[in-house]
Amino acid sequence: MTFIKWVVVIIAIIVFGGCSVNKQIVAQGVNEAPNVDNYENGRFHNHQQVEPNSFKKTLGILGRYITEKRTNITPKKPIAIKSVTAKMLNSLANNTVHVIKLGHSSVLLKVHGEYWLLDPVFSERASPFSFVGPKRFSKLPISISELPPIDKVLISHNHYDHLDKSAIKKLSAKTKQFYVPLGVDSDLVKWGVNENKISTFNWWQELQTEHALVAFTPTQHFSGRGLSDANNTLWGSWVIKTSQQSVYFSGDSGYFAGFKEIGNKYGPFDLTLIETGAYDKDWADIHMTPEQSVQAHIDLQGKTLVPIHNGTFDLAFHAWVDPFERVTAASNINNVTLSTPEFGQIFTPTDAAITHKWWKK
Repeated sequence: MTFIKWVVVIIAIIVFGGCSVNKQIVAQGVNEAPNVDNYENGRFHNHQQVEPNSFKKTLGILGRYITEKRTNITPKKPIAIKSVTAKMLNSLANNTVHVIKLGHSSVLLKVHGEYWLLDPVFSERASPFSFVGPKRFSKLPISISELPPIDKVLISHNHYDHLDKSAIKKLSAKTKQFYVPLGVDSDLVKWGVNENKISTFNWWQELQTEHALVAFTPTQHFSGRGLSDANNTLWGSWVIKTSQQSVYFSGDSGYFAGFKEIGNKYGPFDLTLIETGAYDKDWADIHMTPEQSVQAHIDLQGKTLVPIHNGTFDLAFHAWVDPFERVTAASNINNVTLSTPEFGQIFTPTDAAITHKWWKK
């Protein structure tokens, strides 16, 4: 099913299904108003104003999907991935950080022996519905049932391609801790996660864990899972700093001055995992172009850049390979070390860059 078809179907289901459908999918948000400077009148907000969503703008985007010709939007054959097993994971050394891209923005870390998941999405579709929505290009390197016990799950924001209800419900019993933005905890509790397992974070809030400092940092984005819950939960990025290595995970963001602020406070980073995909002129202030992703990496004082938020779901107008081609060119121009591991490929933040152009196969 093409992007326009599933967009129209989802909107039709929500609109004509009325309040009952919307009520089932909207985020609950914070239980009481937090005393923070990025929350006002029941909504969180960016430090810099972004163009608000409107019905007129949505209709314009739908019109583009109807009239514009889109080419090479999905791979002609399933993407080759490297399978991962629990035995492989358990054999990895416990004195460093190992990184595995699972798909889109989902990343598995082994942090000094602990298993951490970043924005784990395991469902077939990034959608509120199992029967329609952006469908995964290829299978995952490992299933939830095959994963070893998880120490920490970190969530950047509540959009469907980052917060997977089905995955959270399956991970609940095998995960010790969930780190989430303000307001996201309510949905996790509703989905069966014990509230004692959940820690909520505002921007710049830090937590020293056994093996790493974790900090939740700003992004320029938004939140929402239905028609009436815009920005009632927070969004952001994650900093993970062990005694020897540092990793930045961007979540979703438009390009903004905050990257330099994060770099000045927590950089340099051995590895930046930065969104590079699903960009467009109609939402330029909430998603970066590949060229801006490279600049964000530079602002963050990153050493090696790994592009994420790509190669898994059709979420924009551009060809599925466009993020990889453009980020490669921009990295070369700016003398940035770019690493492009395959899904399932195991590496560490300080490994030599992986330069295999697997998307060309």
